[in-house]
Amino acid sequence: MFTTSTPVLELILRGTVTFLALIVALRVVGQRESGGLGLTDLLVVVLVADAASAGLRGGADSITDSFVLVATILFWSVALDALAYRWPRFARLAKARPKALIRDGELDHRVMRREFMTLEEVLSQLRLHGITDPAVVSRAYVEPNGMISVIRRDQAEPDTPVVPPTA
Repeated sequence: MFTTSTPVLELILRGTVTFLALIVALRVVGQRESGGLGLTDLLVVVLVADAASAGLRGGADSITDSFVLVATILFWSVALDALAYRWPRFARLAKARPKALIRDGELDHRVMRREFMTLEEVLSQLRLHGITDPAVVSRAYVEPNGMISVIRRDQAEPDTPVVPPTA
């Protein structure tokens, strides 16, 4: 139960490759998909974790094997954050940045396409901030956590976005 059934180096390599591959895949998906997990999003996370577990574990069976994998994943999570903090150029690759969705009242359709946002979704997000007309927006950004932040032209504070109740 406490002895490793798979070589430790293999477990570390499997954990490293799987973690880094999933980080790259999630970066490609886009920012909006990473924030605000709903029920279907949670299901996707669980299914991805289950699908990745066989590749992570290989033939691993013991608690020690699982601990080595968890420690490897936690190491890479902290290591990527530390590298991004230390080297800003690396941070531009590894970390998502805010994307300007609205500039001086004009929608950026390229960002909308990249984030798979329809006009109705953008207007819905603005309404959550108490704004009914994009023309009153100086800047609106899709933040790295997937949320939309809004800066009004009149510099007034927009309403705090309302989090819809979960079913």
